[in-house]
Amino acid sequence: MTDTAVDGGGPEPAGPGTVEPVVQLPPAVAAQHQAAVAALRASYAALPPGAPVRLAKRTSNLFRFRDPAPSAVGRRSGGPAAAPGLDVSAFASVLHVDPGARAAVVGGMTTYEDLADATLRHGLMPLVVPQLKTITLGGAVTGLGIESTSLRNGLPHESVTAMEILTGDGRVVTATADGQHADLFRGFPNSYGTLGYAVSLTIELEPVAPFVHLRHFAFASPEACMEAIGEIAATGSLNGHRADFVDGTAFALDEIYLTVGAYSDVAPWHSDYTGQHIYYQSVRGPREDFLTIRDYLWRWDTDWFWCSRPFGVQNPVVRRLWPRRYRRSDVYRALVAFDRRHQLYDTLNANRGRPAREAVIQDVEIPLDRSAEFLRFFSANIGMSPVWLCPLRLRSDSAWPLYPLKPEAAYVNFGFWGTVPLPPGRPDGYHNRLVEAEVAALGGSKGLYSTSFYSEEDFWATYNGPAYDRLKHDYDADGKLAGLYDKCVRGR
Repeated sequence: MTDTAVDGGGPEPAGPGTVEPVVQLPPAVAAQHQAAVAALRASYAALPPGAPVRLAKRTSNLFRFRDPAPSAVGRRSGGPAAAPGLDVSAFASVLHVDPGARAAVVGGMTTYEDLADATLRHGLMPLVVPQLKTITLGGAVTGLGIESTSLRNGLPHESVTAMEILTGDGRVVTATADGQHADLFRGFPNSYGTLGYAVSLTIELEPVAPFVHLRHFAFASPEACMEAIGEIAATGSLNGHRADFVDGTAFALDEIYLTVGAYSDVAPWHSDYTGQHIYYQSVRGPREDFLTIRDYLWRWDTDWFWCSRPFGVQNPVVRRLWPRRYRRSDVYRALVAFDRRHQLYDTLNANRGRPAREAVIQDVEIPLDRSAEFLRFFSANIGMSPVWLCPLRLRSDSAWPLYPLKPEAAYVNFGFWGTVPLPPGRPDGYHNRLVEAEVAALGGSKGLYSTSFYSEEDFWATYNGPAYDRLKHDYDADGKLAGLYDKCVRGR
């Protein structure tokens, strides 16, 4: 078959020297947004001293479970509130898309589902679109995000040109790479809402084609797979297939697939994985596929990668009965949160005399030259499968202070999400501590959206304690917001 996708051009790689787009909001939109910012500042200032600050949000993609934040509706109706909840609903929309500048101004609480819908209408998309529909732009920037364009375009925060941030000390500042608040601009990624909250962000966009042409390449060893990733990093293609997108799925050490996608203006067919067919199962073959660009962006969301399995949704009978509108990652995550609050699964497991299980839900970045070693460690010591692989490389030519990735170096993100039985006598956290130790030994790092077990000394050695302390002093000197270690390790 002729590889029309390879012949079709595709976007130019976005380099660190890209001119920052200038975007002006329409006057009416600007006035409405500034009124919302003023109201948010007033609400923030009115919070009781010493009370933990929380956002009143409908969804979350964090896996540090706690009691849900109060909703804005609940507070207005006089319902109980465990902690103050800031109403941020005014910042959950796309403020403006400028097709000429290939840029957009977006509320910080806007989901990528809404953002992608707004930009795709103009034949554009964000440079990196994380896999799950309800991840917010502000969340992906302050908590780090990744997807299959990350080898080409870096991480979501690297295509941000300006951020309007409500800081911990109650100011609203505009942070840019070379402005007065450049230190906050570079220190905001991986700060997880402990320095402030993004109320708007200006981001770069890239042009898209209507379809993505996929090829699934099989590898019989981690070493062979990593060698192929190195080829893609060096040449931008694999076996003649252009790599506008690349990620992978490891089912076993001798069954690993890299899925390489290229923009295409045409498609002899296109698949649908929102119905009976399941995307992750398709990577085993046939080796070629086509998706619309929108379906490609959300190919993982329908089954939350493969994590819909415990709910029975991958059973053909259950799948036909489960309404399509509820085959979404946020629905499954809500079910997990309900179970965690009421400990239903743990109680059932104990009543049946089965060993306790530990949740191992992590994303880690490992240098490419140590990635095969990590995958072998993981198979031997954790044994969970499948595992997601996503190559990445910083777009920037300088490091970001709070997350230790080196410019120009290639990494592989490994994502694994599930539970494993605890060995007799081992405490909860046993497997997660093994992973943390191995990641550190291999010169990698891990995302902080889930449980962490670092000592305070090891944590700050990894995540640049001195730089964080300076930012905390400059933007939240009174500690109104939780500190990064308290939030991400102690769970406060």
